[in-house]
Amino acid sequence: MQIAIVGLGRMGGNIARRLLQAGHDVVVFDHNESAIAGVVADGATGAASLDALVDRLGAPRTIWIMLPAGDPTEETVNRLSLRLEPGDTIIDGGNSFYKDDIRRAAELRALGIDYVDVGTSGGTWGVERGYCMMIGGEARVIDRLDPIFDALAPGYGTIERTSGRSRPEYDGRAEKGYIHAGPAGSGHFVKMVHNGIEYGLMAAYAEGFDILKNKNSDRLPPEERFDLNLTDIAEVWRRGSVISSWLLDLSASALAGNPELSQYSGRVNDSGEGRWTIDAAMEEAVPAYVLSAALLARFRSRTDNTFGEKLLSAMRAGFGGHVEIPQ
Repeated sequence: MQIAIVGLGRMGGNIARRLLQAGHDVVVFDHNESAIAGVVADGATGAASLDALVDRLGAPRTIWIMLPAGDPTEETVNRLSLRLEPGDTIIDGGNSFYKDDIRRAAELRALGIDYVDVGTSGGTWGVERGYCMMIGGEARVIDRLDPIFDALAPGYGTIERTSGRSRPEYDGRAEKGYIHAGPAGSGHFVKMVHNGIEYGLMAAYAEGFDILKNKNSDRLPPEERFDLNLTDIAEVWRRGSVISSWLLDLSASALAGNPELSQYSGRVNDSGEGRWTIDAAMEEAVPAYVLSAALLARFRSRTDNTFGEKLLSAMRAGFGGHVEIPQ
């Protein structure tokens, strides 16, 4: 199947590569010419501009945008809407605000252009592990694009299948790593809450390891002090523990490489989804104590840093290649 990818950053380039590995015809564009050259070397067709990219596609065209939320995505959607034709599809695979998706879908529908929002999780590892995708849009469009989503998804893998999922109301694609969440906006809404939960999980690990590290504090009576090996604790928790996870795997790897995490300042950034999740909780009058506290902890990290905040930075670097806020 032919598809274009606009934006070849940490995830966009690897999405293109995974599609190429599955035999799809991929056309790519990025303002960074070296990014284009890197994916072209792996088999993609490069385009020097958005106009050239559109010209290289046969109808019905499908263009996947993988750009930062806000103006870069908005401007690209607007420019493409002037070039595309009825029956073409724009996919936003970044982390756009779901209310923007609802608006864009309505605007493009008036032009006969389909719009699909894809909440995409998998970070820099997705090219190998596959991407978990939460998809919003019309069923007829998503069904047509299923070969794309199927190629990007992890597949069944080695995870034990969940019993009781044979009922017709369950989406069988969920076991392969992607779902049709609902109408336009729902994909990014589900991904937004996913990222809010991610904040909470990461904060729990970070606080726990901070408590372990400070058990040797001179604030404690000498007989109650323990000099604990955090690297070994992270490793043993990976094996048979109820709190094992990929985030713990990343923590263990970071601690094994540098137990003091001295390469990190602990100034933890937030990319927007955590804030939007709390906004949604307030709109729905849903108490979200853990997620709110996790977001506020990131704000606090920018004034004074703990070991736990260094671990937060290590996890973010591990799964998504995220960099810290400059000091």
